[in-house]
Amino acid sequence: METIHNKNSARDFFLYVLAVGTLYFCVWRFIDMLFEYINHAFPDRLDGPFNYAFENIRVSMATLIIVFPVYLGVTWFLRKDIIKNPEKSELKVRKWLLYFTLFLAAVTIIVDMVTLVIGFLNGDLTVRFLFKVLVVLLTASGVFGYYIWDLKREITPHSRPSRILLICVSAVVIASVVGGFFVIGSPAKQRLMRMDEKRMQDLSSLQNEVVNYWLAKSALPRSIEELKAGRDGMVLPRDPETDKDYEYIKTANLSYVICANFNLSSIEAAGGSKYSQPMYPGDMNYDFAHEAGKKCFNRDINPATYKPMMLK
Repeated sequence: METIHNKNSARDFFLYVLAVGTLYFCVWRFIDMLFEYINHAFPDRLDGPFNYAFENIRVSMATLIIVFPVYLGVTWFLRKDIIKNPEKSELKVRKWLLYFTLFLAAVTIIVDMVTLVIGFLNGDLTVRFLFKVLVVLLTASGVFGYYIWDLKREITPHSRPSRILLICVSAVVIASVVGGFFVIGSPAKQRLMRMDEKRMQDLSSLQNEVVNYWLAKSALPRSIEELKAGRDGMVLPRDPETDKDYEYIKTANLSYVICANFNLSSIEAAGGSKYSQPMYPGDMNYDFAHEAGKKCFNRDINPATYKPMMLK
């Protein structure tokens, strides 16, 4: 037995560290992803832009798709190794890491309950708050319960890794990942959304160049070509899909419009949320809410705000 311990100690150490590390990573991203699902189902006006939420969901999905099978594979191998060599159930690295995991799970459950009571005292018991508390409680309790059982169960040469538990946990994780496609859409839709995000960034940049032109010349450019000519060495942004110039039209001495063709509406790109926000809420010059198709945005120059250089 001692020979086996010495021979495999380094391997066992790294395998257990890998198993516990991937477990922590998966639990973190699993909870974060479910939080974003709850935010999506119960939106709040105080939420940030939904494209950031979508990014969190994409990262969580990618993490679970890659890291969760690694965790399953390593833990399955370690379980079979212990069944083959029951003395390895007493390895110090195994006991330390599993008890540390139990400690973290117990602390998480306690903090979760404290948070629930604080929310109750503050009158913050909204539906989404309760769902988030429930997600953390169930996840931490599941981890705690499994590893308590894993430490206490008797290992015999006839033991087998728990297939039912493996199937149940895998089903929950797979369902959570599949749910992400219903929230953020397919990869093809994600590309369309990224195109539209780039268009809004480009229009904001184009708008800034118009303002710079006004500050330098006390007049708006009459065309997109004049705007290009007035800024030496400047390259104006172009549509990322067609590689064509964005449309710019001067409508008055202090007014103009900038236009782009969008793949999706801004509400659809925000997952159907009616709380889709402009880049700078309250400033209509930075509101890029749009429908699918061609959309033109009316913009004005306020001389009191933007004073040409020659008048300063």
